[in-house]
Amino acid sequence: MKIQSVKYLTREGFRNVWVNRLMSIASIGVLVACMVLIGMALLITKNVDRTMQTLEQQNVVMVYFNDKNSVIYGENAVAPNASDATASDGGATETNDIPESAYLVHNEQEALAVCENLKKIANVTSVEFISSDEALKRAKETVLEGQAAAFEILEEENGNPMSHGAKITLQSMENFDATISAISATSGVDSVVSHGDLAKKISGIKSAINLICFWIIGILGIISLVIVSNTIRVTMYNRKLEISIMKAVGATDSFVRLPFIIEGMLLGVISALISEGLIYFCYRVAGETMSETFNTLIPFSEEALLLLGIFLAIGIFAGAVGSAFMISKYLKKEGSEFKAL
Repeated sequence: MKIQSVKYLTREGFRNVWVNRLMSIASIGVLVACMVLIGMALLITKNVDRTMQTLEQQNVVMVYFNDKNSVIYGENAVAPNASDATASDGGATETNDIPESAYLVHNEQEALAVCENLKKIANVTSVEFISSDEALKRAKETVLEGQAAAFEILEEENGNPMSHGAKITLQSMENFDATISAISATSGVDSVVSHGDLAKKISGIKSAINLICFWIIGILGIISLVIVSNTIRVTMYNRKLEISIMKAVGATDSFVRLPFIIEGMLLGVISALISEGLIYFCYRVAGETMSETFNTLIPFSEEALLLLGIFLAIGIFAGAVGSAFMISKYLKKEGSEFKAL
C-alpha cells in the first residue's frame, strides 16, 4: 500500500471519530470507566503489597540459643546433680555443676557461629545477634514497673538469666512454615518465638487481593473489547453504502479495514490519556484523605508511567482487535453477498 493511501486512510479514521462523535464519546466514557477501575485495582494491589511488606518486616522471628541459661530456665530444664540440688542458704538451686555437654552454645563466639548458619537459610533476610547482656537490658526496659525486681533476684542467684539469641527478618511469609522448621533444626537453637497465625493471614490477604484484581482486570478488558467493537459496528453500518461501493470498484479488504482500525485505536488512546488524568486526581484525593491513617501509600509518580503504558496498551489493543474483528466479519459477509450476485 502506498504512503499516500495510508495518509488518506488515516485521515479517514480520524474523521470517523468526529463524524460519529456521540457514539465515540459514549465509547470513550465506558472505556475510561473500565481503565480507571483497572488502574485503581492495580494501585490497590501495589499499596497492599507495600503494606504487607512493612508488616512482614515488623513480624520478626525471635530465636533463643541452647546455652546454659536455656538449660536452667527453659521448658526442658535439666536438674543439676543431686548432691548440689539444694543449697544450705534456703533452698536456692545450685547450677555450677551442670555439665557443658547439656548445652551446645558455651560462649558468645559459638552464638555468633550459629547466627552465621541461620543467615544461610533460604528466605532469611537478616540475622541480628542479641547477647544475653543486651537481652537482659531490653527485658528490664520493657517489663511493667515493679517486675524488673524479678530479674534482679534471678541475677543475684545465678547471674544473668537471659540466653543469647537473635532477631531474624524473613524475606517472605509465603514459605513461613518451612523457614521456621529450618531455623528450629539448626544446631544450637533452643526455641523459636514467632507469630505463625499472623503470617498465614498476611499471605492469605495478599493472595485474595491479587486474585480479585486479576479477575477485575480480565473482565474489564473483555468489556473494553466489546465496547470498541460495538462502536465500530455503528460506524460501519453508517458507511455501509460507501463500503459496498468501494468493494464494487475493487478496493481490497485492507484498504477498507484500515480506517476502522485507526478509529478504534484512536478511541483507545484518547481514553488512556483521560484515564491517566482521572486516576491522578482520584489517587491524590484518596491519598490526602487517608494520609493520617496510611502513611505508606505509594507516590503516584512512581506508577504514573506504568499506568499510562498499561492504559495505552489496553486501549490500542482493544481498539485494533475489536475493530479488526468486526470489520473482517462484515467484509466476509459483504463478500459473500457479492458472490451471490
